[in-house]
Amino acid sequence: MFSNYLIGLREGLEASLVVCILIAYLVKTDRRDALKPIWIGIGVAVLLALGFGCALEFGSQELTFEAQEALGGSLSLLAVGLVTWMVFWMRRTARHLKAELHGKLDEALRMGTGALVATAFLAVGREGLETALFVWASVRAAGDGSPRPMIGAALGIATAIVLGWLFYRGAVRINLAKFFTWTGGMLVVVAAGVLAYGFHDLQEARWLPGLSDKAFDISDTVDPSSWYGTLLKGIFNFQPDPTVLQVTVWLLYLVPTLTLFLAPVGFASGKGKVKGPDEQGTRPSKAPQA
Repeated sequence: MFSNYLIGLREGLEASLVVCILIAYLVKTDRRDALKPIWIGIGVAVLLALGFGCALEFGSQELTFEAQEALGGSLSLLAVGLVTWMVFWMRRTARHLKAELHGKLDEALRMGTGALVATAFLAVGREGLETALFVWASVRAAGDGSPRPMIGAALGIATAIVLGWLFYRGAVRINLAKFFTWTGGMLVVVAAGVLAYGFHDLQEARWLPGLSDKAFDISDTVDPSSWYGTLLKGIFNFQPDPTVLQVTVWLLYLVPTLTLFLAPVGFASGKGKVKGPDEQGTRPSKAPQA
């Protein structure tokens, strides 16, 4: 549940920040007439993400067991690739996100209503599709059939919406550099578990060998149905009897990826702090004196 809460919070806050920056910029530049197309684009993006999630869940139920495992494993690998790219991209561009969005919005304002809808749709839609895919892959990896993973993701998204609103109102200060570093590092750990489970799915689909080659088996020590077994499964996608291939890919992904992610990338202390849309240069500068 915690891992899905983290996914919902991380992706939801990214989307909330995007929406907050777009809306604040239009309000500050007296372009309230452009708010409706922005909200239309956001609404379409949300509906697309929900539809994509439903298609993954209900579409896979009609497949044979091996086809389900092959689809689940392949999409798990895709989800890990997208999330890995996302955490590195966001950590690198967090400080410049506002300026980048303002540039795109200025261009869209010149082009008309359709461009405004497309700008909002593309800005939010990417986060929505990534969230739907990674949550679906994480729920499959949890594999306990309970609603807790979905509840966790929903609570994370709800928290992100509240934080986004508070951010817009200037009621909270968010150090984006630290936030995206900590949550990104935790997501890399979660992604490593999803990746290992994705390879296990491909082994069950008979796409990869080694299903019976266990690296270890501590099922007698760590009961998967116990509270601590459930906790380990929910946070780290822990499996008490992984295959050799699962352990290998887990290590090969986690160690270098986490090392590269935590390496310094030029975030000076304090430079990543964001106080709110009104405090990030959205006020027009005074004209120079003649």
